[in-house]
Amino acid sequence: MNIVLVHGACADGSSWSKVIPILRTAGHRVIAAQLPLHSLADDVATVKRAIDLIGRPVTLVGHSYGGFVITNAAYNNPNVKGLVYIAAHAPNEGQSLGNFFDIRNFLKDLLIIDSGGFAYINPAMFTEAIAQDVNSTEADIMAVVQKPFNTSILAEKSGPPAWKQLATWYQISENDHSIPPDVERMFAKQMNATTVSLPSSHASLVSHPDEIAKLILDAAK
Repeated sequence: MNIVLVHGACADGSSWSKVIPILRTAGHRVIAAQLPLHSLADDVATVKRAIDLIGRPVTLVGHSYGGFVITNAAYNNPNVKGLVYIAAHAPNEGQSLGNFFDIRNFLKDLLIIDSGGFAYINPAMFTEAIAQDVNSTEADIMAVVQKPFNTSILAEKSGPPAWKQLATWYQISENDHSIPPDVERMFAKQMNATTVSLPSSHASLVSHPDEIAKLILDAAK
């Protein structure tokens, strides 16, 4: 099986660095896509190119905002055979990220916006918001290397969801300070996903890589 990994906002493909060796040792071909984070359309197009490059059949995996991307990139895509959501957004058609949290408070309290309208998570708040169960040195590095996203993405609406077409798996982070765990449970339920729960922060792919890799490998069977 071929596996395409899709990171979230304020991250890049290296966020999968602990999961990738496990998947490759199990014999899978892997691409960790690098999203531009300029617009949903650009990010979807980037993932579609990765899917085409690696070839069918593909298990598509998304963390956080990456779930929003795979929901759209896999729609009517015959190369994709399954979707795995890691503490991820899984919107229905017409929904935006703003449907799931208060954007005004999010922008005011957590994000720092640069002159181009791109957002960083305040480094002083990064660990508590994203990675409270990650080694402190590692969490600090994650905050420093974070990739900013265009704030316009927060209002972009999803197209028809691929999770209505494909088998799905979902990992719930029970100690998530970014996406409320109840929202994650709602996503998992609406798609009738095979679900696992972990006592994890939002950065479960960093703090629990063995369990995340196992879920992906189960989906790829």
